[in-house]
Amino acid sequence: MSIFLGICTFVLILTSVILILLVLAQKAKSDGGMGAAMGGGVAEATFGADTGNVLSKATINASIIFFVLSFALYLGRIYEGKHASAAGGALPSISVPVSATKPPAGSTAPASAAPTPAPSAKP
Repeated sequence: MSIFLGICTFVLILTSVILILLVLAQKAKSDGGMGAAMGGGVAEATFGADTGNVLSKATINASIIFFVLSFALYLGRIYEGKHASAAGGALPSISVPVSATKPPAGSTAPASAAPTPAPSAKP
């Protein structure tokens, strides 16, 4: 499942970049702005007179793909999280045996030192 989610994440990032470039390549309604500065004329020379329709359709399709992938990743992460918690947690638990002969790392007291009893009050 995580491989599928990784592939979907990569496709979502790729779709995001394509969607950004498509929006920047479109010509603004006032025939100026960012679309003209970032290649609006190049797109018109490439696709012909029907550039607005081609770029608009491509933008709509890319945005549909973006939202469908986002929702699928959301549901996939929820599914993955619920199944990971049902299996005993997201991270494995590792038990470390405690040895009585070796002091813990960074300790200055010897391991065999028994705790001293508290002094008793004498009447």
